[in-house]
Amino acid sequence: MSNLAQKKCKPCEGGVSPLTGNEVASLLKGLRGWSLVDGKLSKSYEFRNYHETMAFVNATAWISHREDHHPDLVVSYKQCRVGYITHAIGGLSENDFICAAKIDALLDL
Repeated sequence: MSNLAQKKCKPCEGGVSPLTGNEVASLLKGLRGWSLVDGKLSKSYEFRNYHETMAFVNATAWISHREDHHPDLVVSYKQCRVGYITHAIGGLSENDFICAAKIDALLDL
C-alpha cells in the first residue's frame, strides 16, 4: 500500500496550481493501475457481479465523503470506472492521488 493512503486530503478552493507533469509522473508510481485519461486520474475496477460492484461504489462514496473529495464514477453491472480531478484548480492535486490510494487499499482488506 502506498504511503499516500495514510495521508488526509487538504481543502482546495482554488488559488493553487495543478501538479506539474513531473509531479504527476512521480505520484503515479505510488499507485497500481491508474493512468491519465483526458486529464483525469483514472482506473477501471472489475468485479464478479453487480452486488460486488455496488459494494465498491458505496465504499468509494464513504471514502469520498470522509476526505471531502469526490470522483466521477461510471458504474455498470460488473465494472466501475473512477476518475479524479480537482475541479477547483482545473487539474490534478495531491488529493486526487490520496483518494486513489485509499480506494486501492479497499481491495487489500
